[in-house]
Amino acid sequence: MMKKYKIAVIVGSLRKESFNLKTAKALMAIAPESLSLELLDIADLPMFNEDLEATPPKEWVAFRKQIIAADGLLFLTPEYNRSVPGVLKNAIDVGSRPYGQNSWDGKPAAIVSVSIGNISGFGANHHLRQSLVFVNVNTMAQPEAYIGGAAALFDDNGKLTDDSTKDFLKNFMGAFEKWVDTHAKQ
Repeated sequence: MMKKYKIAVIVGSLRKESFNLKTAKALMAIAPESLSLELLDIADLPMFNEDLEATPPKEWVAFRKQIIAADGLLFLTPEYNRSVPGVLKNAIDVGSRPYGQNSWDGKPAAIVSVSIGNISGFGANHHLRQSLVFVNVNTMAQPEAYIGGAAALFDDNGKLTDDSTKDFLKNFMGAFEKWVDTHAKQ
């Protein structure tokens, strides 16, 4: 029997009707039983400024503790100007400090990029991978998850209605379950 793993879900979009948030909720609903997914709120993280490390903001301290407590990470990101949203990059910076106390270190992760366009957040997905390499996050390479045309995938209540996308995401989460089981610190 597979161990139960705590997965921190980090959504890079702050918009109330975010397709990334809707996708995160869909993933939470179809996740294998061995994965317990929890959304982490990054909206109120003060911008990283090393001068604040002497007395770090309480939001930074709480966020870092949540990352440390997680067995794995699931990132969902839109694409802003061919990269990740500033709020997501800030969360990575906050979690990687203070120097020598990287909260992300060694965690297994996966990335899903969601967009209304056809490029499906490809640029953001790959920029996020670059940042995660530096903070020593073991990011799943396959299957890659680029969800395009997101405006047509959900009903008015935010529920994922596209069967082929549901099937893809279910397979993605199965692969992620195996990735976490293989790479989580025991």
